[in-house]
Amino acid sequence: MRRSTAAAVGTLTGAALIVGVRLSVEPPAAPVAAPPAVDLAGGTPTPKPKPTGSAAGSSAGNKSGKATASKSAAPKSGLKDGVYKGDGARNPYGTVQVSIRIEGGEITAAEATYPTTADSGTINPPAIAALKQETLGAKSAKDLNAVSGATYTSKSYAESLQAALDAAKA
Repeated sequence: MRRSTAAAVGTLTGAALIVGVRLSVEPPAAPVAAPPAVDLAGGTPTPKPKPTGSAAGSSAGNKSGKATASKSAAPKSGLKDGVYKGDGARNPYGTVQVSIRIEGGEITAAEATYPTTADSGTINPPAIAALKQETLGAKSAKDLNAVSGATYTSKSYAESLQAALDAAKA
């Protein structure tokens, strides 16, 4: 009789503790504000990373990007200097649109607009930051590695980047 009473009291105490802890835990709040717009045409150049040595060819996408500014220089990379905005690439969570600045035939800066609602507010900011850093050393969208946990965002970013690169071709 004593054992069954002790077991019942222990079980009820454990269940009460679990429920109490479960009710007191709150998930972190997701940011709801969109990232600030960055003017690539008027900003200072972002430092370029050291080249990684990859020389993958560029793929021709079926979408063409829209050039917002360009100059007549066309170095051996085949990219004209200026600021280019890729088409918005849709995924189930929203649209990702990439803008790049080309100087001396190389990508010197990259910015992106992306969804920031619900889980996208916690997943996208670090994923986009990693993708932007990779963009600075890329010759094409194929050079980017997908970010784990942000597969749709990575795919949409690469698609929009390729459209911007296509627009920058000489």
